[in-house]
Amino acid sequence: MTENRTIDRRTLLKNLGLVIGGTILLPSCLRSDDTASIRLKHLTISGSQEKLLAEVAETIIPKTNTPGAKDLSLHLFVMKMVDDCYGTADQKSFENGISLLDAEAEKTHDKPFVQCSKSQREALLNSIDTKLQLSKQNKTETAGADTRNDLFAFFEIMKGNTVLGYTNSKYFMTKQVVYELIPGRYNAHFSVTNKSVVKNG
Repeated sequence: MTENRTIDRRTLLKNLGLVIGGTILLPSCLRSDDTASIRLKHLTISGSQEKLLAEVAETIIPKTNTPGAKDLSLHLFVMKMVDDCYGTADQKSFENGISLLDAEAEKTHDKPFVQCSKSQREALLNSIDTKLQLSKQNKTETAGADTRNDLFAFFEIMKGNTVLGYTNSKYFMTKQVVYELIPGRYNAHFSVTNKSVVKNG
């Protein structure tokens, strides 16, 4: 009788473990392949759009002899920054800008941004950047400016936060600059080589 109760208890614990494990794994199993890889509260970004953001970030900071944006997952940094730190209007412009960038790539190169070659991506982003700078200099409103502004807003947010993420990354702080947690110290002792005489009056 005691033996049966022990077996039942073990079976119960085993089954309970399976239930708990299944509950933990279920959300990731149910997650569609076309949803973002990180949890977002305000932005609605699909998996394919996340891939586009990764390619945009990589075009801004490509891999050379140093890590690129993809190596440092900077597109995820950008997504979290926009989701947590930007207002509703900017978040909406960012979301719209993703689609507008793809539409611009289709219009210019007859294919989505992610299918464009490296040189095509660079040319497209440089063109948008140039137009963005010109739009800042020329404040005159033009036809279709509302949709263009979403594209410009998207690019400005994307570029600024990609650079911010890179310069604040562990790689940059430890390999590219000398990082000290403590602020620069005060040193009151220094040698004077040239003595000057100050005369009163």
